[in-house]
Amino acid sequence: MGRRTQAERDAMTTEIGFALFAGAVMAGAAYFGVTEFLPDVVGSLRGRSNLLRSLAAISTVVVFIAVVTIVLTRFRHALRASRQAPAPPGGPGAAQPGRPGHTNPDS
Repeated sequence: MGRRTQAERDAMTTEIGFALFAGAVMAGAAYFGVTEFLPDVVGSLRGRSNLLRSLAAISTVVVFIAVVTIVLTRFRHALRASRQAPAPPGGPGAAQPGRPGHTNPDS
């Protein structure tokens, strides 16, 4: 892989921050779901707080790692696809062709 542009580095930094934030939010939701809703669904877990805490900790870690991995993998694939996409004809600053039936507001 060649050198990255400043825009790509900035996008990567933003995406890492988003991945960590999304992972933390989803992990918190998983912890809350295991500790608050699971005992209501499975009535036999009501008095087993040690088991629930262990299960909640494991699910929190798994969900956090899964969300971060999924977000960053999708970003990597999107970045790779955008680098391999052909450049538009005329380069990035090429003028857009006129649209028939529309007047230019500057005219």
